[in-house]
Amino acid sequence: MSEPTYLTPEEVTERYRGEITPGTLRNWRCLRIGPSYVKVGKGVLYPISELEAWDRRNRVECRPAR
Repeated sequence: MSEPTYLTPEEVTERYRGEITPGTLRNWRCLRIGPSYVKVGKGVLYPISELEAWDRRNRVECRPAR
């Protein structure tokens, strides 16, 4: 079976090990912040490609110690 292209808010919570809850995602959608999503009827889906891009935008680079 192929990898899913979209994740539900619950699956996004699993992806981020519970650090981002479905409630947080809901609040972010209202505030228009956080990862991009697709709305299908009342359903909300997060494209994995958008989650990966969001990860890259939020990456914190650390410099090596001197």
